[in-house]
Amino acid sequence: MQALHDYIIKPKGERYNNTVEVDGKSLIVNAEVFNHQHVNREAKILALPASHSSELSVGDTVLVHHNVFRRWHNMLGEEKNSRSYFEEGKYFVNQDQIFAYKKNNNWKSLEGYCFIKPIKPIDQFSLDKERPLIGVVKYSDGTVDVGDLVGFKPSSEYEFILDNERLYRVFSKFITIKYEYQGDEEEYNPSWA
Repeated sequence: MQALHDYIIKPKGERYNNTVEVDGKSLIVNAEVFNHQHVNREAKILALPASHSSELSVGDTVLVHHNVFRRWHNMLGEEKNSRSYFEEGKYFVNQDQIFAYKKNNNWKSLEGYCFIKPIKPIDQFSLDKERPLIGVVKYSDGTVDVGDLVGFKPSSEYEFILDNERLYRVFSKFITIKYEYQGDEEEYNPSWA
């Protein structure tokens, strides 16, 4: 089966990533369907769109928008699937809902997106865990190089946990400056990631 303009995907695992293992037991950390932070964002491609070619292939792991697998409540309080829902375990997604893909165990950003690793503050008196609006490029679409220290516009970052690392997805067009390394930059990855 193939859709005309959309990819057909299925979540890797469950729709929500809201359980953790503690002492061999499963603990639910979130029971709210409306909270986007625990929605699964990794999927496997089942079918490619018929209308255009792509660098993506069937079987690739992709990173998708949080609303793809998310459930919500309508005005009557009834729980509903997202508009991407096709049938049990299958969803339609458009190209603009996919941010990165994994091929041969390597993540690659799609055009228009970069993934940036936050860095620790250099001010010893700062209460912040990371420096705002600055980080190291982890995955790039080619507009900047991987490993570059860059700055980006406020409110342009969106948090993802990718291979147990906390990264920000930033539109490439919102990267505003490339810094020179000073030698005191240290990447920040919280222990919960």
